[in-house]
Amino acid sequence: MSITKDQRLSYTKEAKRILDTLNLEEKVSLMGGNVTLEGMMQDMMSDPLNKHYNYFPYPAGGIEKENITPMLFCDGPRGVVCGTGKSTCFPVSMCRGASFDTELEEKIGRAIAEEIRAYKGNLFAGVCINLPYNPGWGRSQETYGEESYHIGEMGSSLAKGIQEENVIACIKHFAFNQMEISRFKVDVKCDKRTEREVFLPHFKKCIDRGAASVMSAYNLYQGTHCGHSGYLLNEVLKKEWDFDGFVMSDFIWGVKDTVEAANGGQDIEMCCTQFFGEKLVQAVKDGLVAESKIDEAALRIIRTLLASQTENASRKEISEEKIGCKEHIDLALQSAREGITLIKNENEILPLSKEAIKKTVVLGKLGKKENIGDHGSSWVFPKYVVSPIQGIANVSPKSQVIFYDGEDIEHAKELAKEADAVVFVVGYDHDDEGEYVSEAQSEGYTGSMGGDRKDSLGLHKNEIKLIQEVGPINKNSVAVLIGGNMIMIEEWKKDVNAIMMAYYPGMEGGTAIAEILFGDVNPSGKLPFVIPYKESDLPQVDWDTESQYYDYYHGYTKLEKEGVKPSIPFGYGLSYTEFKLEDIVFSTNGNSISADATITNIGKREGTEVVQMYVGFSNSSIDRPVKILRGFSRVSLNAGESKRVQIECPVSELCWYNEANGKMELEHMTYEVYLGTSSDNQDLTQGTIVL
Repeated sequence: MSITKDQRLSYTKEAKRILDTLNLEEKVSLMGGNVTLEGMMQDMMSDPLNKHYNYFPYPAGGIEKENITPMLFCDGPRGVVCGTGKSTCFPVSMCRGASFDTELEEKIGRAIAEEIRAYKGNLFAGVCINLPYNPGWGRSQETYGEESYHIGEMGSSLAKGIQEENVIACIKHFAFNQMEISRFKVDVKCDKRTEREVFLPHFKKCIDRGAASVMSAYNLYQGTHCGHSGYLLNEVLKKEWDFDGFVMSDFIWGVKDTVEAANGGQDIEMCCTQFFGEKLVQAVKDGLVAESKIDEAALRIIRTLLASQTENASRKEISEEKIGCKEHIDLALQSAREGITLIKNENEILPLSKEAIKKTVVLGKLGKKENIGDHGSSWVFPKYVVSPIQGIANVSPKSQVIFYDGEDIEHAKELAKEADAVVFVVGYDHDDEGEYVSEAQSEGYTGSMGGDRKDSLGLHKNEIKLIQEVGPINKNSVAVLIGGNMIMIEEWKKDVNAIMMAYYPGMEGGTAIAEILFGDVNPSGKLPFVIPYKESDLPQVDWDTESQYYDYYHGYTKLEKEGVKPSIPFGYGLSYTEFKLEDIVFSTNGNSISADATITNIGKREGTEVVQMYVGFSNSSIDRPVKILRGFSRVSLNAGESKRVQIECPVSELCWYNEANGKMELEHMTYEVYLGTSSDNQDLTQGTIVL
């Protein structure tokens, strides 16, 4: 049995019984992390080669006399951060988002939860579902894409898988956390429609589908720190959404005031107790915080922990052998295979022939780098990482593989002339983008200083020059992009014949890249973001600021609303085969809308297509997007095979937020419905339904 909401609520009576046995100090002890900053640092410094942030599950609370185990925190989302040289490192969430595979994401959740249980943890704080307002956000690699509906579907699938193994899933960072350099000081503002239609729906979906814990964000929203926000935590999360679990703060700097945080709905201060503990006990005694607030928080914590530990008691313990096991590594490889996205394949130069390609030149310093992404709180430490050049050598063993970092352009040209294929591996690593802590706040923190991509959303200048000058020399030239979000391609896309977005593809990423290059695997990833012709087509962000306003439109919805054609549309990705959609029927039963179609693989090899449904609002009496994603389905077919596919969406997903009455409302009108293979109208068939 998984720890669903109904199952958790069944422990309310027992949780209340336990609560009644506790004094104020014991109840407050549940509300703080049991790790000291000094102790954490001493532990890491005693063995700096092997110990790091979250090396062991971080405890909080626990009541020994009532046999309530502490909450035991494990970070993510690429896998379990605990340990060194053991955990499975999956591709980053952005790569997994490109798969549009909710079933696989659920399996990954179960695998991660098994490893957490093997580490003796009970909570996974790796369900990151923040929406990147601009793709320059340094930690956008930790989320699934730019689309709220898509993020909600993927994030809730991960949470479901986690909780099927009775591990508590924590969704983060609630809310409006889309900047790194300014995350501790920025005050985010937006109107109510933007809040409710763009930035909160994916959080609500995860809560509605049973996520048991929420982490608040560092930033301020409408003038109040998110970790103190009675509006976000008390009113929206706990009252409106009927959330039954507990809220924890983001680490060390997520709580800044005892009374504000406790009254604002914060249940646990993590991972060190600085403002709760004795200070919170005194605040209650002074009448500044009602003891009923403490009782509510303690009940939420006890009930959730009871559900997890009681259900786990009936299961066999998971041994450490499960950590980084072959089954989980195979899942990581499958995820990379499904997420890597083919953007361009001129003259069908891919897949490369293992027989014809006798010499492959890999150019760019990232070609031999074991590059799994950010070195902040999401840093996972696997037993090995397959680099792109290792993958190519393993997958095509008869081909001579030559690596050069590309520093000398003339030498790179000579190598390209003599090669049968040239693979540029270019993009980013943890120094370019990732979690950011300023020098003033870095004491006690071992994370990355990558930050946001504030200078450019394109490649480094030396990489652009390398591709421009060397790419045209060899007709079999491929650019493999490494990075956590959209990378601009306009300056050089004409200089190579193929472009592949590999994201940060995890510990088996080099294998998957090579398998797709040489045709062992047919690419099926779809871009979970739009690629514009110009950076100015995207919302503009000041990455070092104390105030940022979020507009209603971003990403592909912004470009469509403004009539701006993208370089590559949202949801786009090529295959080595072709698909045809026929007999499309759009319908509604009043409660949901659906699109049915027959999809046929009309090419010469097996493959997988992601069929996408969009809904349009041209008849709306209010300002709405041109169209938005409201369903998708992965379909795998052998050559010549056909299947009937149905995509369904509840009509509640079509509602807009009426600021006049504070409610989500459905417009009764004719809606456009689109079915196809990307957000581009050329790839879609349009129909209508009336609601």
